[in-house]
Amino acid sequence: MTFALGIVVFALGILIAVALHEAGHFWSARWFGMKATRYFIGFGPTIFAFKRKGVEYGLKALPFGAFVKIVGMTPNEEDIDPETGRPGSEDPKAMWRYPVWKRTIVMAAGSITHFALALATLWVLFSFVGVPDTSKANQVPVRVGWISQCVSPTFQVDQQAKTQKACDPATDPKSPAAQLALQPGDIILSIDGHAIGGNQALRDELKNDVGKTVKVEYKRGEQTLSGDAFIPEAQRLKTGIDPSKTAEQITPDDLERGGMLGINVDIRYSDLPLLRYGPLDGAGQTTSFTATLVERTFESFKAIPGRIPNLFKAILGEPRDPNTPVSVVGASRIGGELFELGDWASLLSLFATLNLFFGIFNLFPLLPMDGGHIAIAWFERVRSFIAARLGRPDPGRVDYYKLAPITLAVIGVLGVFVLLTVTADFVNPITLK
Repeated sequence: MTFALGIVVFALGILIAVALHEAGHFWSARWFGMKATRYFIGFGPTIFAFKRKGVEYGLKALPFGAFVKIVGMTPNEEDIDPETGRPGSEDPKAMWRYPVWKRTIVMAAGSITHFALALATLWVLFSFVGVPDTSKANQVPVRVGWISQCVSPTFQVDQQAKTQKACDPATDPKSPAAQLALQPGDIILSIDGHAIGGNQALRDELKNDVGKTVKVEYKRGEQTLSGDAFIPEAQRLKTGIDPSKTAEQITPDDLERGGMLGINVDIRYSDLPLLRYGPLDGAGQTTSFTATLVERTFESFKAIPGRIPNLFKAILGEPRDPNTPVSVVGASRIGGELFELGDWASLLSLFATLNLFFGIFNLFPLLPMDGGHIAIAWFERVRSFIAARLGRPDPGRVDYYKLAPITLAVIGVLGVFVLLTVTADFVNPITLK
C-alpha cells in the first residue's frame, strides 16, 4: 500500500512540475502582453473548464502533461481564433510579432521553471530534510544486496565487457552466502562469534577467517538465524580504492588477499544519520551539488545511444541493466520504492534530477522542443542583421512547414525511445529491492 501511494505521490509531483513548466510559458507570455487563450492540465476529454479574462482554464482526463495556447507562435500559424475569426498569426498580439528577446524568455520560461524547482528542492533537502552522512557508512548494519553463487580466487578482467570477470560456479569455490542460502535484505550480525558492526568490520573479520569454517549469525525479518560456512581465499580490492577506477585500471597494488562472503553490501541511505546544513550553508551545498548534477546529466545524454541495446535485451527477458534509461513510469516506480523505504533524501534528489533533465532537454535546439523555437528566433534575428549590414532585403521569417520533415523525424525518434523505456519499465523494471 505504501509503495502504491509512493508511486502516485511521485507521479503527481512530476505532473505538477510539467504543469508549472507550461505555466511558466503562460505567465511570461501574458506579462509581455502576448495573447494566451488556453491553459489545461492533462489531455483527452475535458473534465471541467472555465473562462476568465479571455483565457480558458481546465482539467482533462488523461494526466500525461499540460499545455498552453499562445496565439501566433509562428507566422505560419493557421489556427482560427474563435474571437476574431482570423488566423492567430494575424492577431496584433501574436507571439511572433514581439522582439526576439521577449520570445526567448517566454520559450525558455518552462525550462527556467524546472531549474527553479530543482534548486528549491535541493535547498530544502540540504537545509532542512538532511542528506545521508556517507562518512558513517562503515557504522551501519551490513545488509545483503545481491548474492554471488561463487567466489573467484583471483581478480581478472573481462576484456570484452571491460569489467571484473565473473566467477565460474563450475570451477570456483561456492560463496559463503550461497552456502548459507542468504537472501537480499538479510543483516549480518556476527561471524565466528565476533559482532559485525559495519562493512569494514566485515572485511576485517573475513580476512582473519580465510580457510576456516565459521558460524555466521544473521537476521531475516524478525528472525535470528545462523549457519556454518567455509571462507575461501580470494583476491579483493583494498579499502579506499578510488571507486571511479575501471577494472582495467586496477593494479596489483590495489589488491589484497582475504575472505569474501559473496555479497554486495546494500548500504541504504535511510540507515545513515542525516546532515542538515541550515539555510545559508544549504544554499552553498545546493550550488555545488547542482553543478555536479548538470555534469552528470550531460554525461547521461551522451551515454543514451550506447544503452539502447540493453533496453531491447531487458524487454526480451535479460536482467535489466540499472544504468539503462527510464521513462516517467520507471522513475515513478523508483520514487514509490524510495517512499516505501522512507528515503526522503534520495526521493527529493531524484525529483530534482528529473527537473534538471527536463529543463536541459527542452532547451536542445531541435523542434519541437522549446530550444528549437529559440534557435529559429535567433537565426532569424542574426540573418536579418547580416542582411541589413550588407544592404540586402530582410529575408523574413523561417518557413516552419519546410522544417516539418525534421520535426517529424525528431518526434519519431523520441516516440520510439519513449515506447522502449515504458515497455522496459513495465515488463522488466529497475528496482531497488
